[in-house]
This record gives sequence, structure tokens and C-alpha cells, in this order.
Amino acid sequence: MASKDRDVLPETVKPVHYAIELFDLELGGAFSYQGTVKIEVNIKKAVEEITLNTHQLDVSSAEIVGGKSASKISYDEKSQRTTLAFEKAVEASPIAVIHLKFSGTMNNRMAGFYRSKYKSTVTPAKSVPMDGDSHCMFSTQFESSDARRGFPCFDEPNLKATFDVSIEIPEDQIALSNMPEKEVKPSKNGRKVVTFERTPVMSTYLLAWAFGDFEYVEDFTRRKYNGKSLPVRVYTTRGLKEQGRFALENCHQVVDYFSQIFKIDYPLPKIDLLAVHEFSHGAMENWGLITYRTTAVLFDEEQSDAKYKNRVAYVVAHELAHQWFGNLVTMDWWNELWLNEGFATWVGWLAVNHLYPDHEVWSQFVTEAVQTAQNLDSLRASHPIEVPVKDALEVEQIFDAISYLKGSSVIRMLSGHLGVETFLEGVAAYLKLHKYGNATTNDLWAALSKASGKNVNEFMDPWIRKIGYPVLTVAEEPGQIGVRQSRFLSTGDVKPKDDETLWWIPLGLKTDPKATGAATSALTIKEDTLRNVDETFYKLNSDQIGFYRTNYPPARLEKLGADRQKLSVEDKIGLVADAAALAVAGQGTTPGLLALVEKFNDEVNKAVWSQIAASLGNIRSIFADNEAVAAGLKSFTLRLVAPATEKIGWEFAPNENYLTGQLRALLLSTAGNAGHEKTIAEAQRRFKAYQSGDRKAVHPSLRLAVFSIVVREGGESGYKAIRDEYMSTTSIDGKETCLIALGKVQSTSLVNDFLDFQFSDKVAIQDLHTGSISLAANSKVRNDLWKYVKENWSAVHKKLSANSVITDRYLKTTLSKFASHEVEQNIAAFFKDKDTKGYDRGLVQVSDTVSANANYKQRDEQQVQEWLKAHGYA
Repeated sequence: MASKDRDVLPETVKPVHYAIELFDLELGGAFSYQGTVKIEVNIKKAVEEITLNTHQLDVSSAEIVGGKSASKISYDEKSQRTTLAFEKAVEASPIAVIHLKFSGTMNNRMAGFYRSKYKSTVTPAKSVPMDGDSHCMFSTQFESSDARRGFPCFDEPNLKATFDVSIEIPEDQIALSNMPEKEVKPSKNGRKVVTFERTPVMSTYLLAWAFGDFEYVEDFTRRKYNGKSLPVRVYTTRGLKEQGRFALENCHQVVDYFSQIFKIDYPLPKIDLLAVHEFSHGAMENWGLITYRTTAVLFDEEQSDAKYKNRVAYVVAHELAHQWFGNLVTMDWWNELWLNEGFATWVGWLAVNHLYPDHEVWSQFVTEAVQTAQNLDSLRASHPIEVPVKDALEVEQIFDAISYLKGSSVIRMLSGHLGVETFLEGVAAYLKLHKYGNATTNDLWAALSKASGKNVNEFMDPWIRKIGYPVLTVAEEPGQIGVRQSRFLSTGDVKPKDDETLWWIPLGLKTDPKATGAATSALTIKEDTLRNVDETFYKLNSDQIGFYRTNYPPARLEKLGADRQKLSVEDKIGLVADAAALAVAGQGTTPGLLALVEKFNDEVNKAVWSQIAASLGNIRSIFADNEAVAAGLKSFTLRLVAPATEKIGWEFAPNENYLTGQLRALLLSTAGNAGHEKTIAEAQRRFKAYQSGDRKAVHPSLRLAVFSIVVREGGESGYKAIRDEYMSTTSIDGKETCLIALGKVQSTSLVNDFLDFQFSDKVAIQDLHTGSISLAANSKVRNDLWKYVKENWSAVHKKLSANSVITDRYLKTTLSKFASHEVEQNIAAFFKDKDTKGYDRGLVQVSDTVSANANYKQRDEQQVQEWLKAHGYA
């Protein structure tokens, strides 16, 4: 994308260095602060005006040091730019200094320089301010375009500079920034000024500072950097530091691992991880001071659900990957956001696999990352991985499953094709060539082509720059198979103009179950014939490395189900997921999928069960309004999961492996949801004991399954019990678990009560979507949820609009489970006269999804009913 297609700052003035001073912080009341910034700039030719970015800041004075004051300071709110006008032109100069005085607010919007509320479990430092009845900590979130909320700056990713930061805070609190402390001086009124070392050259969005009543746990890298080990710390507000040990243990190992595989040592003198109590995303990769929402960095061996261990390990690795990929080498502009996020996602999983080979994370990647990306990318309203971004303010909506998950899936496909070692060789060369600078997708392809001797650009271009992905349709003849590629849309109505892309598709033909690494031939034309194929057993897309779906003839699908013991875990997941998606699109059938899944009742793998549960959950959700079909699908699910559930039981063996525990939680949850009486009775018995004070009665990893059953089966008293649990839990993941469970309510009055509770000040804004996702997946009450959102839109929107990421996420997750054209039209009509900037793309995706669901329901309902009846389920 040429710079003329972007709305960017004038190229005449380039920043080189910022010296930022923040002082007179008002801790309480308006939460205002004062600041000065001296920006060393290179003025390329004489100018009468200098324009930079500010948002919700008041710039009171501006001057060129040793020269002129600005005669006029004007602000354009729409473009978030402040222009300094000078009476006489400012001469060109390789180094001039702009000195600005400004004031801002430590807001409560999780953007810019902001405050987070929390309830301290121990006595905090004296000076810690209150906001209502909560304590406050302060931190920054500058990605993508919110550094301009913290201080006046040239806020674009390729306008890199160095930074000096100094901040005046109360004596009894701790301040952090990207670099280590340089000096601390006493100041007025019991305060001190903390100054930090100068940063390397970097983008504004990676600058960070924070302060609060912090404490930390510390370890050191085992590898030496410039002759010494680096300090690694996890900071929390007072009372929580011990829960940072698991992240700490992962962090120092991952830093050493990445330094080794990227062939570049971690470039800063320290790594700090900070748990932030209110956080819009999962985490943020600020260089040297990485910030996290608490559930993504804290873990309590006694109290936390083990699944959060997996989450913490992965998020820690993902953010550390960015220290090289994103921070050391930064995308040139936001249209290439995927370069940061897709790569960090893939290599984050690679690191977790390196540390925990027994977690089988690549099978989890196939069920979670690949499927989520394919579901979004099968909509007309999807977007290419690399998407034009005219204005930095548009970028928030592409922090989505395409940039992260399709991005990482195509990287997995490419690294599978080139070989992981060759791929990493190319990555190391790319990082070395562009360090401390900016780069593009083509720069990465060039380095990978050089390392592999293959033309990477040629076969990756359609995957990155075109929308969607293909389905490979298989036709069988004796001794050979025909394969044809075409665009896959979940609505099933592909028109010629939708289907113009020709993808490079690695076929991954597996004919011998014992063979490792399938045949590497690829389909590069519309259709082709593969000869000498052994018909007794074959499967395409070995280990689900390729980002596409495969549509087999019905008899082959059935045969693969019968031969499932010959398949890898990833193959089984792909088989089920593809069959389910093809049924939605009308290229396969739901009875075909059910007949396939029926064979899996003896399955023992967590990731395979996870895919089966997700696919069945979606079918049950779509056909929920037809009582006969709903009852038949419920008994189908029950008959499928009951044997495995009864076999695995409730008790965790000492030293049991992680995946067995996770499978137990999944099966009990699925069985309870399908009405398995023994599971329901045992869950209720255990919860009673738990309530009476026996906290060991409900294992932390089974809390979600048990609490969900209590809410679903227990009416008002069950609902109130879990709402009380929400209010009293001290576990880091406890509130999230309770919100998901509360979404299982079965009556309109409880839905309304729960939503009133959610939109009160009892639930943090960052968690608003958690309970509503659960309500949306609950077919009994999803209409009540939509009705509530409509009737209370002004209050709902006011709460959500604290941050555009939150509005977009809430509406996408809350409205896309319907399967009715009428509801789809109703949603469109409701938003027609609203200002939907910031979530307009999300609403189009909702409309596409609901419409695909509705078509599917109309098309398959009758035959699903007949199949269930014929097979004794209805």
C-alpha cells in the first residue's frame, strides 16, 4: 500500500528523540496530570506549520527551543492532530527541539495513560488512591494509536525514535517503564521523581510506564547476555506476587529459547511482566515492560483451573516473541499488523510446545486457532490477512481472528512446507537485516525465499492478499482421485466473482498411516488428478497443516471414520471440523457428520473431544427451536459422551497428566449440559459440600462444569449461589468462571437480573462479553439477551463505548449465534440509524453468520429429524 493511500502526518518533520516529564499527578477527583515533552526533530525543509498527534490532551504552549513560540495551536478532533503554526517559517535543520507543555487525564477507558480499579486483599501503601470503593493502579496501553492520549507525539509505527521518561509519584509507590531506573530524586509533598534509562529506537505504540503499590518475584535468564544473566520479574499489586511464579518460570526459559532460535540476543537489559487489573486485550508487548490482564499472567497452583496454566504459558510466550518480531523489527504500517500478530501467535505455540511437549499444543492449535480463523474467513464479510488501512484509527477492527489466527495458520502451513528449521533460518536473517527498523511482508518473503531456495512470494501471495480460503473437493475413480479447488463460503452460495483466486495448496497426501511427513506435492491449478492412489486408505491435508477444508465423497468420509485409528490427532480434528463446516455450507450433510461422529465414542484425546463438543454444540444451537430435533440431538450427545464420562470419573489422580484433567472437565461439562443424570446429581452433591465449607469438594478445574450445572438445574437459588460466589471468590480466574456459569440461566427473569448485574459496577468492563457469550450460546435465552440489549441500548452502549475494541467484541460474540433471517433483519434494522464507527465491520460479520446459520437450518432440518428417528435417537 503506497503512502499516498494512507492518511499520515506530513513527511517534512521526523522525530528523533523524546524527553517526557510527567508531574503534578492528581490521584483522586479528576485524575489529571501535567507534562512536558521535548521532541528532537529533523526538519527536512522550511515549514510554517508542524503537525503531530494528540487526543484528549490540552497543549498549553509550544516553542522551537532557542527560537520561536507557536503563534497558534489548533486541534482537529476527527484526525486527532494538533497543528503548531509559526509567524515566520521554521528553517530546515537536522536537529531542532520542539518543547510542548500539556495536561491530560489518567482515564478509566483502558486506553492511553489510564487507571485500573481493584480490591486489595492486603493493606495497601498509604498513598494508594481510591476510585469509589476500589483502589487504583496506573499503566499505559498505547497500541495501536493511543500514545497520543498520553503525550503529544508523532504516533505512527514507522516514525521511530528514542525516549527518556521521568515521572513524579508518591514515595511509597513503584514506577516502571521500558528501561531500568536511572535515578530517583525526592520531590515536593512526599513525592519522588523516577527517571528511566534511554530506550532503543522504537515506535511510539511500544512505549510504556506504570506505577502503583507493586511488588515482584524475580528470576534470571540462564543464558548470559553481554556476560551476565538478565533479571526477569513479574510485578503485581501487593498481595498477589506469589501467583506470578508460573509466568516467571516460563518467561526466563522462553527469552533464552527465542534468543537462540532467532540468533539475536534479547536486546534490553531487563524483562518486566506486569499484571494490570483492567485490560481491554489479553496482553500488550511494550518493549521490556509487558502488560497483561490478570488471568493471562497469574496462576495459583491451589486455586486456579489448570486450563489457565496453558493460557499463561502461551500468552507469556506470544508477548515475548514480539520483543523481536514487532518491537526490534516493526511492520511499516498497520495494514501489515498480521506480520506482528500472526508470527507471534505461531512462534508462541512453538515455544509452549518446546516447554511442554506433553500438552500436545499443535492439536489444540488446530481446534482453536485454525477453526476460529476458518469460521470467520468463510464469510463474505471477512478481510484479507493484509488489509488496506487508510487511517490508523481504523486499525482496531483488524485485531481479529484473521490477523492473529489465519496469519499464524498460514505461517504454520508455510513452515511445514519449508521445514521449521529452514523457516526459522529465514526469520533470523530477516530480523538481522531489519533490526531497529521497519519492514514489510515482502521483506519477510525475500528472506524466506533466500533461506529455502523457493519462490515464497509466489505461493503465499494469494493467502495473504486475497480474502477467504479454498475447499478441496475430491472425486474418486479406480486407482486415482481428482481434486478441485474453489472458494469456501459458509453461506454456500459462491458466485463466479467470489471464486477468482487460485491458491497454492499443499496436498499432504497420506497413504501409509505410519509414514511421517506426507507427500509434499501441491495443487497450483484449478483441478488435477492424483494417480496411483491406494484406495484402501488415504487422507489429504496430513495433520491439518494446510489452511483449507476437504470435501470427500460420503462413502470415503464414512470409511475414514472407520479407519480413525490410523489417523493422527490433528487428522481426526480436521475430519470432524471439515464435515461440520461443509454441512453448514450445504456441501455436506448433518446426517453425514452425525454418522461420522457416532464412531468416536471410544475416543480418548482431549483435543478431538473438544472439536466434537464444539461441532455438536453448534448443531444443537442451530436446531434448538425445533423441539423434536433438539431432543434427538440431546440424546445423541448423551449416548456419545456417557461412556467416556463414566469411565474418566471425578477424581484427579496424583501426578495425572494435564490433558487427562482437561478431558475430564470437558466431558463432565458436555454430559451435564446434555442432561446426564449421574453427572448432574454428583455436581449438585459436590457443590453442597463446597458451600458448607469443604473447598476440596470441587476441584478448581471442575468449577466451571459444576457451577454451570448448578445454575442450569438450580433455578433462582442456583443462580444466586453462583452470583454470591462471584462476589466472594479470591481466585484470579474465579470471576471469569462464575460469569460463564451464570450464562446458563434458563428463565427470562434471571437473564434480565444477570444482565442488570453485568452492566452494574460489579463487573469490570473488560469482562462484559464473558457472561454474554455464554448467554448467546444458551438457546433457551438468547432472544432475551438481544431484547435486553435493544431495550437498554443507551445504557449498554455507554458502558461498552469506553473502548471501541470492547463494543466490537461484545456485539460480534453476543449476536452471531442466531439462526433466523428474521432476527438478522431485526439486528440490521436496529443499527441502521446508529453511528457504528468502530464496530461496523463486526456487524456485517454478524449478519453473514446469522444468515449462513438460517440457510443451514432451513436446508437440513427435515433430514436431521429423519436420521435421528431412523437411528433411535428421537
